[in-house]
This record gives sequence, C-alpha cells and structure tokens, in this order.
Amino acid sequence: MAFGGASLALAALLLVSCASAVAATQYTVGDTSGWTTGTDYTTWASDKKFKVGDKLVFKYAGAAHTVDEVSASDYAACSSSKVLSSDSTGTTTVTLKTAGKHYFICGVTGHCSGGMKLAVNVAAATSAPAPAPAPTPAADTPDAPDTTPTTKTPSSSSSSDATPKSPASTEVAPRAKESSTSGAAGLRATAWAGLALAGLVAMF
Repeated sequence: MAFGGASLALAALLLVSCASAVAATQYTVGDTSGWTTGTDYTTWASDKKFKVGDKLVFKYAGAAHTVDEVSASDYAACSSSKVLSSDSTGTTTVTLKTAGKHYFICGVTGHCSGGMKLAVNVAAATSAPAPAPAPTPAADTPDAPDTTPTTKTPSSSSSSDATPKSPASTEVAPRAKESSTSGAAGLRATAWAGLALAGLVAMF
C-alpha cells in the first residue's frame, strides 16, 4: 500500500515538472541583434510577459562584452562594482528563478551608457491544475426487502356466494282461477235448474 502511495506521489511530481518545463519560455535577448551596443533593449522587452522559470539567452562576442546582473541602483548608475552575477563566455543563459525586477548591464566601460542594459519584470508562475482524482466505484447495495403488507380483496364470486337466495314464490293464481271457474259453472247450473222448475210449474 505504501509502495502504491509513493508511486502516485512520484507520478504527480513528474507531471508537475513536465508541465513547468513545457510552460517555460526561452528568450534570445535582442533577437537577431543579440547582446551588443546600439540596440534598444527597453523596447525589445516591452511586449514580452516574463514569468518565473523563463530563460534569457545572451549571445555576444566572447570577451568583448559581459552580462552582469546588478541591483536597481547600480543599473541606474551603470555600475558593476557590486554585481550579483557575471559572465563573459559569449553565450550566457540566465534562468529567471524569482518574481520581481531583474537588471542586467554590460560591465565594459561605456557599453552600459551606450545602451547595453536590460530590465525585465518577472511574474510568478501559474501553477498547473492538479489532475482530478479517479472516481471511486460505488459499492453494490442489496435491495431492501419489501415490507409493505399485502391486503387481499375478496373476489366478486365470494360476495355473490354470500348473498342469500330468496325462496321461490308459490304460484297461487291458477288455483284462484280454477275456483272462480267452478263457481261460475255452479251458478249456471242453478239457473238452468230454476228455469226448468218454472217451466214445469207453468205446465201444471
């Protein structure tokens, strides 16, 4: 586990280093003119955005000039009595390591006053954004059992079965009809008997 953490830390460090290296810019002072008299280095630096990590490359004839980094006061006075650093090899590369103003002059007598002086304003480097952490897969959560009670609804067939059946009605109408018919027949018979009796009485 410790080995894996160390590997991740090393990879992050390498990533930041590569990002810084890619972001750094190298400038050739004076472009094709190089580091020499008769060049306006104030105008040359005016449109450039220097930042920490950038490099200044001074190209000049060796032993004919020097590249001296000095303080602001020595820059204004063209004095190289208290230089911060000095080189005269013909190709001098200066890495801008801190933010703020940096001042350079040629230490050969008369050259600084002749224009061989450079002041650059260095901005702090912008840190590269940290890589986003890898998403952590969510753990599988078992489905919770369904605890909702189930209510059974009685079927319609049960309801119909529970309904009491009404008893069959008794048919009495035909008997009443038969009684009335018998009564009418008896009345007719009685009437005929009365008529017959009346006829017999008339005969005698």
